[in-house]
Amino acid sequence: MENHNINLTLNIWRQENPSTEGRFEEFKVSTSPDASILEMLDELNNTLEAKGERPIAFESDCREGICGTCGVVVNGHPHGPLPKTATCQLHMRTFKDGENLYIEPFRAKAYNIIKDLIVDRSPLDKIIQSGGFISVNTGSAPDANIHPISKETATIAIEAAECIGCGACVAACKNASAMLFVGAKVSQFAVLPQGQPERYDRVQAMVNTMDEMGFGSCTNTYACEAECPKGVSVTNIARMNRDFLKAKITSHALHF
Repeated sequence: MENHNINLTLNIWRQENPSTEGRFEEFKVSTSPDASILEMLDELNNTLEAKGERPIAFESDCREGICGTCGVVVNGHPHGPLPKTATCQLHMRTFKDGENLYIEPFRAKAYNIIKDLIVDRSPLDKIIQSGGFISVNTGSAPDANIHPISKETATIAIEAAECIGCGACVAACKNASAMLFVGAKVSQFAVLPQGQPERYDRVQAMVNTMDEMGFGSCTNTYACEAECPKGVSVTNIARMNRDFLKAKITSHALHF
């Protein structure tokens, strides 16, 4: 049977722990064009382990483009060169036979490399913990028609909520800004009636935590939107900025 595998040279970032110096290590692989990049790494790890060598550490969970934990940078692109595609959905047929691939972790001041391709993205979790929720009274489910929501409003909220929190926007930004992530998490509540009671406290808390975690500022290059696997729009950043400014003005007026 004819072998239809493609041959690739992989330059993969290896780093034992956060305190050691990292480097690219070269590997030659022959893999099916139908394999995902994670399946290819699984095959490579099987080979390394069979030789008694340390396997490459990387993260994954759903492998269906839903959770975003698989995120790595491939040839300079967070999640790889295909638009609106998470790393786990990136197949080797995307690349040409004989091509060189550089695979490395997401880079940002706020992300510490744990090992090889794994980074600590807990600063994003801390931003969510500071305000990415709504407070409601528990009890029986409310009537679905209590708060009529237009199709346009629902669409805005749903599109913002598509953010999977993978952190690719941070890795794509030259300033390592998390504003697309925060803007999406603010917007998914800001346009809905359920999110109004805490709307302005929420945006202040989340933006302040973003700054505390060491994320940079936005300079409107739109690289975040271009590399987002879900195509989350930068209009969410504009909405967040408007809410943050209004929150500051209102807070100043109340304390004047």
